[in-house]
Amino acid sequence: MPGTNLTREEAAARAALVTVDTHDVELDVTRGPETFATTSTIRFSCAEPGAETFLDFVGASVERITVNGVDLDPAEHYADSRVRLTGLAADNEVVVAATGRFTNTGEGLHRFVDPVDDEVYLYSQFEVPDSRRMYPVFEQPDLKAGFGFTVTAPAHWQVVSNSPTPQPQDAAEGTATWRFARTPRISSYITALVAGPYDVVRDTATSRAGEVPLGIFCRRSLTPYLDADRIFDLTKKGFAFFEEEFDCAYPFAKYDQLFAPEYNMGAMENAGCVTINEMYVFRSKVTEALVERRALTILHELAHMWFGNLVTMRWWDDLWLNESFAEWASTTCQAEATEWTDAWTTFGTHEKDWAYRQDQLSSTHPIVAPIRDLQDVEVNFDGITYAKGASVLKQLVAYVGREPFRDGLRAYFAKHAWGNTTLDDLLTELEATSGRDLRSWSKLWLETAGVATLRPVLEVDDRGRIASAVIEQTGAPGYETLRPHRLGLGLYDVKDGVLHRVQRLEVDVDGPHTEVPALVGLDQPDLLLVNDDDLAYAKIRLDERSLATALAHPRGFASSLPRSLVLASAWDMTRDAEMGARSFVDLVLATLPGESDSTLLKTLVGQLQVSVFLYTAPEHREATRTATRDRLWEVAAGAEPGSDAQLQLVSAAAAFTTVGDDTSRLRALLDGTETLEGLAVDFEMRWTLLTALVASGAAGAEEVEAERRREDTATGRERAARAHAAVPTAEAKAQAWAAAVEGDGLPNAIVEATGLGFTRMGTPAELLRPYVERYHAVLDALPERKGSHAVVESVVQVFYPRPLADRELHDATQAWLDAHRTAPAALRRLVVENRDPVARALAAQERDARG
Repeated sequence: MPGTNLTREEAAARAALVTVDTHDVELDVTRGPETFATTSTIRFSCAEPGAETFLDFVGASVERITVNGVDLDPAEHYADSRVRLTGLAADNEVVVAATGRFTNTGEGLHRFVDPVDDEVYLYSQFEVPDSRRMYPVFEQPDLKAGFGFTVTAPAHWQVVSNSPTPQPQDAAEGTATWRFARTPRISSYITALVAGPYDVVRDTATSRAGEVPLGIFCRRSLTPYLDADRIFDLTKKGFAFFEEEFDCAYPFAKYDQLFAPEYNMGAMENAGCVTINEMYVFRSKVTEALVERRALTILHELAHMWFGNLVTMRWWDDLWLNESFAEWASTTCQAEATEWTDAWTTFGTHEKDWAYRQDQLSSTHPIVAPIRDLQDVEVNFDGITYAKGASVLKQLVAYVGREPFRDGLRAYFAKHAWGNTTLDDLLTELEATSGRDLRSWSKLWLETAGVATLRPVLEVDDRGRIASAVIEQTGAPGYETLRPHRLGLGLYDVKDGVLHRVQRLEVDVDGPHTEVPALVGLDQPDLLLVNDDDLAYAKIRLDERSLATALAHPRGFASSLPRSLVLASAWDMTRDAEMGARSFVDLVLATLPGESDSTLLKTLVGQLQVSVFLYTAPEHREATRTATRDRLWEVAAGAEPGSDAQLQLVSAAAAFTTVGDDTSRLRALLDGTETLEGLAVDFEMRWTLLTALVASGAAGAEEVEAERRREDTATGRERAARAHAAVPTAEAKAQAWAAAVEGDGLPNAIVEATGLGFTRMGTPAELLRPYVERYHAVLDALPERKGSHAVVESVVQVFYPRPLADRELHDATQAWLDAHRTAPAALRRLVVENRDPVARALAAQERDARG
């Protein structure tokens, strides 16, 4: 039986048989807290009258199935998530009446109760295969239809879908019915319903097609923190940029952005009805990195209105193109049309770091990944799909030229509007406008996996001049494909302690050895930076002299981009066990004072945690941790009052605090008996400080509950769950495990928060050791016990006892993989991606032990 899976072959066969015209959905969400009524009326043609097909539905029950006026018995025609349709004619009308289930897992139709006012809020989340959790549907992207929704809900609610919200009509007492006009032809995964007593702020954007209504929605309890003006301003800039870039008017009738609770991802590009994670409503002082990330997310979803919604992939093997394009387009818009003109620097620092890490796991895959079924696509929302793909698209733009690339996009949208396409359709248009053959490029960059390493090899004569220069390119074992790169070489010299770029060359690198004759005869620079300006997708190495210069002048660069590239090279060397972790820690700690690039700071703090807790040799770890913690406090104290750096460094120092530490500074900041000028001890900072106290054994459950009651919100409950699980006692760990792993019913957000506290870095090893066996023992039953893919993924990832990072953990995970070769592919991949970083940590620890 197929369960809830669908194969590519089944989808292709159904698309060859069925052409959908209209799909009308009636929903009644007033029945109660568990279920809702849902009825689909679908009109479609059948290429082979007399054949049969099926609809998809995951819910409580199906009460009625009617095909062209003939009733079918649900007991015989509904099983295993499929509604079997028989007796099809050339033209058909099918009606399926069913009962759906609300979820609390961030999938399907999610139901949330706000603890502040007990109001109910609903939102849908359908990517990849979850529109079938709200209504019976042909669940695949190439069976588009005009969707019309009719929704009965409490009369005081806002009800929002893809089409403009109509005036409601009175229904039963206290309820009303909203009848939405049908959408243009779209895929089911971008249909949407958001309903509840949301507050809304409205505006309009000027589009080529006229004025487009804009709305921003959030829960009432979050309204005081909503900076709608800034979001509207950014949205309007995105409208203008994308319409000009694509030479195509915004394709929908309105554009609403709705902040949703307990959300599994950053946002979702539902047509004209974008849902966004509530973390982007800032109730406390946040880092500039998060503000910039919110802007990228908003522009990313707006870009999808054209690439993904107007023109849609035929099947999920082109998911990468959908997401990579939106990532490239949103970063381009951010850099060229907003205040974040250094957006590509942020991309290189954060997104490419994600891509490089993902691409070095044994689960890596080509950008164009083979998607055999829905189970495959569920695990492919990763750093390759997003960040590596966007990096390669950036290279493609440079390869064909920005104007030919733009012209190809314009032709693509004009030709394929409201249709479904493959990568081949896009390449055809780009070849026509650029005159380049892109098939060989596609094979090298899109159809092979892995990241290459570029290393300069210099010979210098007795006068200090370069006698020969070669760029060596190597691939990882098993991923030996060597690709062509167009990249910059930056020559830097030290003057008065500052690294100045004295020359820049642009070269083509191809094959294992590329000679660089332009360097021959030049004085050897103090630092030679391969991939200067970050044009290529590759790891880079520094020659011996350059590395020594970088280590001697950690703050030597005047610009954050070359500094971030050098730091990234040192980080790659640490991860690859070519540099000891303590050397990297020293480099980062010397870099932090005066650093103002928020994303670089965020990245460095994360790398510092991994280096200290996972990569440092065990015999040196405690001394390295305490020295790092103390240095972070020192740098925080010297940071500009109220600055982004101060906020990040105080938070980092708190995160490095654990059992046995002096916590008097944390306690004084929390109590207000000590202040740090400019530091806002607000909602989030209070939880940061308290969680560090809890994890150190200096505060307990009673204090956590008192803090939760101080501001009993959804976010407060998540922070409390994390803090409770961080309590360093066997009893607290057992309670967290029982509630989130063995128990049922916790919302997705609480499960994740509990796991983050359970495996907090610095947790005493003896508390996590018993869970090595328990973790692997529970894996088999998780998919059936939890039911939700999102919750299973969260448990597998956040409850893995990663802080142990030792041979016992690695071998236990390997033993599970060896014994479960036929386990579901999605589950095996998650476990593999837990094991691989432990293997890397063991190699790094061995290297660090050598000094």
